[in-house]
Amino acid sequence: MNLRVVVDGVALSDADGAAMWKRFSVHMEEHKGDLAGFAAQEGFASVHPAMDGGKPLLVASRTSPQKPYAPVDAANAAGRGGSSGHQVDRRGSSPPGGGRRKHR
Repeated sequence: MNLRVVVDGVALSDADGAAMWKRFSVHMEEHKGDLAGFAAQEGFASVHPAMDGGKPLLVASRTSPQKPYAPVDAANAAGRGGSSGHQVDRRGSSPPGGGRRKHR
């Protein structure tokens, strides 16, 4: 899988993107939902996971403010083609595995 990263609209190389995703994954395992901490560690103002065309994307910025963690809505992003890169489900703010389930 190609783990892409875009910094201020510029895509990182595949190798740099994969390395950043690895650091992101380790950080998020150790610090659930701490996007701001990861962004600061990497020298960015913000980092947000997103979906683009059904594929995972990290969107980093040196100037855009950090927003709270919100799960990426993969089904919604894939259905829209993911052209904006910021298809985020704003219904909850829990990190993966910590969200609420609706019982029917």
